[in-house]
Amino acid sequence: MARGVPQLERLEPHVRLVVPVMATGGGNGRSTVAGLLADAFALHGETVLLDTVPRLASPWPGWVATAGEGLAALPPDRPATRAQARTAAAAAAASGAPWQVMTDHLPWHVAPLSLPDAPEAWHQLAAIGGWQAVIADTEHRFTQDVMASRHTGTAGLGARWCSLPCAVPVLCAGANGEGMAALQTAVMAAEAEGLPLARMVVAVVAMSEGRLPAPVKAGATMLQPKVGAIVQVPYDERIRSHGLRDAARLKPRTLAAGRQLAEAVLSSAHTSWGEMLPHAAVPAAYTEGTTPRGLAPQAADHPR
Repeated sequence: MARGVPQLERLEPHVRLVVPVMATGGGNGRSTVAGLLADAFALHGETVLLDTVPRLASPWPGWVATAGEGLAALPPDRPATRAQARTAAAAAAASGAPWQVMTDHLPWHVAPLSLPDAPEAWHQLAAIGGWQAVIADTEHRFTQDVMASRHTGTAGLGARWCSLPCAVPVLCAGANGEGMAALQTAVMAAEAEGLPLARMVVAVVAMSEGRLPAPVKAGATMLQPKVGAIVQVPYDERIRSHGLRDAARLKPRTLAAGRQLAEAVLSSAHTSWGEMLPHAAVPAAYTEGTTPRGLAPQAADHPR
């Protein structure tokens, strides 16, 4: 390695870092941010993006390079092996190191899959697959979810994603006045509910070319002490026209923003749990007549 070039951190085999990507509303680049994060994390370890959005509302079935068997191959009422989970995941159109996408590849006219809302179910799926970095593209509106849970006295989806083992949430907002106002409201709501703001990374997504508006810069400066990090994601016309169908053709500054987001997530994880990230639970091997359960790792890092 050349002198002066920092060594890229590799996730230990026993680690499972969960990164739920959420947004204050629609049109804030949530799926783009999730994809950039997954593409960057592929350099750090085996990575999967979990597409929790229903098929006809998700861009991921059209963004992958090679389709896998899809979520339909993993019925929730049947046990699955690591090999089955890996085969079900699609190959992403990566810019460098390979990563996978777990999405629904069924044709548009087929009845929609009944996807689970529970973050714990998606986490278990990632555990079965044995991936080290798990990026979740979520569909719920973060602030609405927080306020609804506040008034019903139940744990919302956002809080449950944040409470998963070794989870670092990423919150997306548009880089305009409306987006910054929504972000400020989201941060106030999360703070009132005791969500882990200090562990949260905020992605401010540019909606057009040019410099950030002054209100956006001022708002980001005010929020900086409350969150773990704020990262700007630049506008890229390639994403506007083609999505993430070929990440290798994105602008270098766009890919750099993905790496910056990944580094912010890793820094937040180390600040929260130390330099040695904790061991992830390993699903027990399934045998007929037993109930699947999570076990702490012993001799093996992952189920075979």
